[in-house]
This record gives sequence, C-alpha cells and structure tokens, in this order.
Amino acid sequence: MPAGIGSAAAPREHFASRLGFILISAGCAIGLGNVWRFPYIAGEYGGAAFILLYLIFLVILGLPVMVMEFAVGRASQRSAALAFDVLQPSRRWHWFSWWGYIGCMLLMMFYTTVCGWMLAYTAKMATGTFDGLDPEGVGGVFGAMLANPSEMVGWMLAVIVIGFFVCSFGLQKGVERITKIMMICLLGVMGLLVVRSVTLPGAAEGLAFYLVPDFGRMFAGGIGGFGEAVYAAMGQAFFTLSLGISAMEVFGSRIGKQNSLTGEALRICGLDTLVAILAGLIIFPACFAFAVAPDQGPSLVFVTLPNVFNQMPLGQLWGTLFFVFMSFAALSTIIAVFENLITFTMEKWDLSRRDAIKRTAILVTVLSLPCALGFNVLAGVTVPGIGDIQSIEDFIVSNNLLPLGSLLYVVFCVSRKGWGWKNFLAEADTGTGAKFPRWARGWLAFGLPTLIIIIFIMGYVPKIMLWCGLA
Repeated sequence: MPAGIGSAAAPREHFASRLGFILISAGCAIGLGNVWRFPYIAGEYGGAAFILLYLIFLVILGLPVMVMEFAVGRASQRSAALAFDVLQPSRRWHWFSWWGYIGCMLLMMFYTTVCGWMLAYTAKMATGTFDGLDPEGVGGVFGAMLANPSEMVGWMLAVIVIGFFVCSFGLQKGVERITKIMMICLLGVMGLLVVRSVTLPGAAEGLAFYLVPDFGRMFAGGIGGFGEAVYAAMGQAFFTLSLGISAMEVFGSRIGKQNSLTGEALRICGLDTLVAILAGLIIFPACFAFAVAPDQGPSLVFVTLPNVFNQMPLGQLWGTLFFVFMSFAALSTIIAVFENLITFTMEKWDLSRRDAIKRTAILVTVLSLPCALGFNVLAGVTVPGIGDIQSIEDFIVSNNLLPLGSLLYVVFCVSRKGWGWKNFLAEADTGTGAKFPRWARGWLAFGLPTLIIIIFIMGYVPKIMLWCGLA
C-alpha cells in the first residue's frame, strides 16, 4: 500500500467557510494574464464581441476541467499526491500524481520573480521614483531593475518569504484568512481604479473600443482573422484558470459535500472573468484619455501605465493603488500554489507542515534563481522562438503541462480505464446547486479533447515555422 493511503480516513483540515474556498480558488485562477493579456486581446478582436466568444469557450472548455479537478480532490480528500491512487487503486494513474507537483513547481520558478516585480513597483510608485520622468525614463526604470541581479533576487526572496510565512499558519488561520483579506481588498482597489479611470476626460473613447461590440474588427482579416480571434478566445478561456496541473484539485479536497461542484466552479469562473473585465475598464479609458497605446504584455504594466499615472492628477496615489492590486493578484496565486506544494509534500512523504514548508521553501528558492538571474547574469541563455529563461519556463507550463494535464484529467474522469464517468458525475452533483449536464458526456469524450489538442498544436505552430525557417 502506498505511503499515506492508509491514513485517508484521518481528520482533514477543511476551509472554515464556503466564501474562503471560492475566494482562494478564484485567487489561484486570477493572475497577471487577467490584467496584461485579456484587456488587450479583447480590444484587438472586437471588444464585447470577443468577450462573448471568450465566455462561450470558458463554459465549454475551462469550466468542465475545473469541475473535474474539484471532483477528484473532494472524492479522494487528498491532494494530487495520493488522489489518483485513492480513486483508482490499481495505481495505473500513479505517475500522474507527479504531473501537478512538477507543473506547480515550474510555475513558481518564474511567477515568484514576476510577483517580485509587482512588489518592487509598488515601492517605486509610492516613493515617487517615476516623478518627472519622460516615457523613455520610465522604460529605463524597468530595464535597470531587470539588469540588477541583487534587486531581482531580493524581491523574489521577499515574495517567497511572504508566501511561506502565510502558509505556516495553516489552511484556515493562514491561507484562508489572509487570502480572503487580499481578495476583498483587491476587488475594493479595483473598484476605486475603475471609477477613477472611467471618469477621466476622454475616457469614453477607450470604453467604446473595449466594450462596444465590433464584429468588423473580429472579421478584419477575413476567415483567417476570425480564426485568430477564435483561437485567442479559446486560449484565454483555457489558460486563465491554470487548469491541468492540479492547482485547483487540492482545494476540492478541502471542502465538504454541501454544494455541487458545478455551481462552485461557475462562481469561481465568474469572479475570474469579472476581474479580467474590470482590468480592461481600468486600462483602456486611462490609456485613451492620455493618448497612450495599450501595448500587450509586461510593457503595458511596467512602461505604459506608469506613463499614464504620471499624467494623471494624484497619479502617484492611483499608481500605487494599481500596483497594490497587481501585487495582491500575484500573491493570491503564489500563496495558493505554495499551499498546493506543501500539502503534496506532507502527504507524499508523511511530513509535518513545518517540515514540508522547510523542504518546499528551499526547493522553490533554489529553482527560482535561474529566472531572477535570467535577465542579467544568465541573459545569454535563450531558446530561438521562445526567448529567455522566464519565457522557456512559461512555455513549458502554458503550452505543454496545462493542455496535456487537462486532457489527462478529462480521460481520467470519463474513461473506464480511469475513475469513470459515473463516479465523476456522482461526485460533481453531490450537494445543492447546479448539476453537471449528463448529456455532456459525448462532448467531454470527443469534443473537449479535440479542442485541447488544437490548443496544444497551435501553441507549437509558430515555433516550428520559425525553427524551420518558414516564418
């Protein structure tokens, strides 16, 4: 018998409240992509027209996999370390337990560095670092930070210390309590920023660009342009929830059976989408009000927006609040994934929380160093078509582990060689609330895997074309 399975009936710490479960799960899903990717692609592909397309894919693609992760966790009452052995005692799926651990660890290897950027910019904005700087000077601040190994490593270590310190207090007193506070503050700060942004002179043009449905932009490139919009919506709906690496599975193992999992997943997806849409309501009106292009990616947050705040009345205050919001969004993910890694370690090797934190903290710190140093000391380490160390690690997680892991979750929950459809459905539907549609079995068996495979292949197409000299 595998270590730990014999203790499956032992008391397990659960969330103190349903709200805690929803906010922590949403906090894990809400990441920086909600802020610097979703608003840009929504505006580029037709505003509300794209958002509608995104919501369709969220329901048919992201939601079912989230329910599956929750179901595996709640039915087994174990993290990914032991869940598949509990539900499929033949141990045919034992190897898959490592998929989530490796995926979460790889995610933290670069996310700790990016979260460090948010903390650094909160301090820089609060202390007036950007006061009086022109756009080139603002860009220079970001470049100087990346080039400074001690600053990069210092902020990365600060993130790790904060994350594991919160986790050291346990699930209810640490992770749940602090994440609930952060998420409520995050939504409050976003509300203030939205009001400030949409009331700026000239903000209406940005609101129209973002929210008015424009199918012309969606079909601007003909069928090919529409195909790009579909793929962008499909990819955003899939990647925004960080599914496939068991990041959500552990939270399912920490809840009771009072509520159906489909209803809970709908609430979490809704909260994740709300944050993404609100981020656009902050960014587009502000950028259009000051005639600044809302560029895609990190440059939007670290170069474009500080320039906007420089031109805005009380810009230092609003800029500081924005980076507080960004820090909370990143830290909520950090804390949630740290808790996942700690729980996995506790169950896999039968360790106390204290010993699991020590082991995991050392491992995360060592493995995070290459990314922090990848913009300076190790700047020469690159892969053609992918980029620097951060981009390499992100590519491994986003383009490989997430889609393939999600596909394997689907197979495990639908196939008789895994847990099986009846067992999954019974667990998903236990409790009050929305039930998982029984007619969806065919979609889950054939349609959903097809979409996931398309996402996986399309992620490689531009890379292969570049590697083969066709781009």
